[in-house]
Amino acid sequence: MQIIDWVIVFLYFVFSFFIGFYFYKRASGSTEDFFLSGRKFPWYLAGLSMVATTFAADTPLAVTELVAKNGIAGNWLWWNMLIGGMLTVFFFSRLWRRANILTDVEFIELRYSGKLAAFLRGFKSIYLGVFMNVLIMGWVNLAMMKILLGMFPEYINADNVLFYVGIAMVITAIYSALSGLWGVAVTDAFQFILAMAGCIILAIIVVSEPQIGGISGLKEKLPDWSLKFIPAISSDKTETDISGILTLSLSSLLAFIGIQWWASWYPGAEPGGGGYVAQRMMSAKDEKNSLFATLFFQIAHYCIRPWPWIIVGLSVIILYPDLSSADKGLGFVKAMNDFLPAGLKGLLLAAFFAAYMSTIATHLNWGTSYFVNDFYKRFLLKGRSEKHYVVISRAATLVFMLLSILVTTQMDTISGVWAFVIECGAGLGLVLILRWFWWRINAVSEIFATITPFIIIAVIRLSGTEIEFPNSLYLIVPITTAVWLTATYLSKPDDEGTLGNFYKKVRPGGFGWRLFAKKYPEIKSDKGYGYLFLDWISGTVLVYMFLFGIGKYIFGEYTEATIYILIGITAGAVIYIDFKKRGWKELN
Repeated sequence: MQIIDWVIVFLYFVFSFFIGFYFYKRASGSTEDFFLSGRKFPWYLAGLSMVATTFAADTPLAVTELVAKNGIAGNWLWWNMLIGGMLTVFFFSRLWRRANILTDVEFIELRYSGKLAAFLRGFKSIYLGVFMNVLIMGWVNLAMMKILLGMFPEYINADNVLFYVGIAMVITAIYSALSGLWGVAVTDAFQFILAMAGCIILAIIVVSEPQIGGISGLKEKLPDWSLKFIPAISSDKTETDISGILTLSLSSLLAFIGIQWWASWYPGAEPGGGGYVAQRMMSAKDEKNSLFATLFFQIAHYCIRPWPWIIVGLSVIILYPDLSSADKGLGFVKAMNDFLPAGLKGLLLAAFFAAYMSTIATHLNWGTSYFVNDFYKRFLLKGRSEKHYVVISRAATLVFMLLSILVTTQMDTISGVWAFVIECGAGLGLVLILRWFWWRINAVSEIFATITPFIIIAVIRLSGTEIEFPNSLYLIVPITTAVWLTATYLSKPDDEGTLGNFYKKVRPGGFGWRLFAKKYPEIKSDKGYGYLFLDWISGTVLVYMFLFGIGKYIFGEYTEATIYILIGITAGAVIYIDFKKRGWKELN
């Protein structure tokens, strides 16, 4: 790191501070201003903020590790989530905006009635907003610590690394507390552009090195398995075979593409939307901006973002063949240290801080929204002024920052946490989807769908049964579904007044609300779910085709790239024609 590198990093932090101070007044009016920007986001700002939040400091390292170990096909461990994400675009983005609530946890008492609904809302506000949120921030802190240790081994060690990460977190907490979601989202947009620019520059420089010899040299030096886009199918359990390619049994592949995306809750990829993705949808100007923001997020998340990381990951196979399996992700950091000149190294370090801070800023704001709106304001101190709640929100932001640092000190690693979280949420996803479209779903349904997977996992582990993820989904999902369906029919339906108010406000329509459509014929509810299903399929095809097309273009396989892109354009045309035919004015 030269002086120019440190100047770039310093200017990045100064600019982040400036944004926080600039949006201070906009965030001070009410909790809606602080947590939802007054519902004034245009689609591109809300969409960029979603993409930036899911671009954490450890994301390039995680993708590098997947690619270095399993080739490009290794990315199907997360590429499969597009199917559920595209479902959110067409079926849920408009409904979240229409609900006119502050958090997705508040939805519980909008949709359900009685003391169980109040209990569920209070429980989730603490479980998700405090417990899960602080753990996630602790993991992101740990990832940033590993990056700094890899970049500055002569200056930073295990004893002082948390101090440097803590400085970045304090800065993030200050501008988040000052500016609310406005500052978080605008900073997200700047941070995403900076982070992507840095990663693209690194990929270009690394692949141009003599050891690689450009894209043609990369292809010549790499084994064929590493360049395959689709996982191989074997009769064995999920494993990496001796040639390196990710091999899946047919049952494992079907678990990923046929079950996981709709059945399991996972932060940032919740079936039916939710979490900070729902927060951005609810902060959009209107339903049209909400839909466009979520569509842009899916395209940018899957088509644009991964390829620079994938190129670096493939290069790591050649440049650092002796890296252990556990250290392959750090090949990204080693490439930064070994090949970036002065100035660009500072840009990449700023890019990593940008990725880190965008994720932390969102989790601070999002977690605080749960605590203040769904616990403090709902159960502790009701009826206070909006300025009072904004002050509490700012204070809670700083408290959550301190809690996450405390949790980080107790962490060494979280091996397999993503698989465990998916298993713990298996079966809940169907309730999160159907609660919008079937009036009979109630708070009992969601409570049993939340608890049952934990019990099943405990039984599996204690019994010594050798059922591993993702095949465990075949056991957890049907049992959980049977339990919550039974509990639903054995419990009383929600109060008709609550259900009627929900129907009139959100206008979900469809077969599951036919009883209320007859009761309230004056309500113009949603129609055309067959067309939305077609849009969902077309949107999924669009993104996968552009994802593959861009990859083929990068590797110089222009004929295949053109075919993929043309199929993607055709799928996009289907969506455009449908919305033009049915009228964009429906998205008011």
